[in-house]
Amino acid sequence: MNLLQVREMMLFTAEKMVESEPELTALDQVIGDGDHGIGMKRGFAAIIVLLQNPNFNAIDFGDLFNQIGTKLMTSMGGASGAIFGTFFRAGGKSIAGTTDFNAETLSKLLNDGWQAVYQRGNAKPGDKTMVDALAAAAKTATELTSAKLTDALPKIVESAMQGAENTAQMIAVFGRAKNLGERSIGHKDPGSVSMAFILKYMNDYLQTA
Repeated sequence: MNLLQVREMMLFTAEKMVESEPELTALDQVIGDGDHGIGMKRGFAAIIVLLQNPNFNAIDFGDLFNQIGTKLMTSMGGASGAIFGTFFRAGGKSIAGTTDFNAETLSKLLNDGWQAVYQRGNAKPGDKTMVDALAAAAKTATELTSAKLTDALPKIVESAMQGAENTAQMIAVFGRAKNLGERSIGHKDPGSVSMAFILKYMNDYLQTA
């Protein structure tokens, strides 16, 4: 994919994330503050404005994802803004100068983004956070760097979705859900679902483009 195609993919993804607000809000009302969906909607609505601006300019994939991450940080606020913003900014930095967005590029974006998120908040797989979806996706992406992006991304999405699904069996160790202890079992982490949704919508665009 070229830069224009990836910009269009992320615009599509942002629009779908805004539409996902009710589902994400419902998840967070059970074990969180109830504002995760609203925050994600605010952040991705800001990305829609950013990417639809006729004066928008990105010099490469790295710059594109860095601008997306920065916009999430400044528009969402809170922990989610910092975490998802860090993911896109650090992942973007790792692919600066790349000329083709393929499976190997995506793998680097996911893996370097995940490492940056870990360094920022120390969340690891099993802690019932967005990292459970992101780490699962990154692991699968690492195994598929030589595949076509259209073949790799569906499998990456499947791993992310399973990672989010697995959080229902975990006890939360971060955020408000941490206070629930074992009562957080049986409920998926909203952040992990958001991470899986982002990848799902990227794939939805890719498969129909």
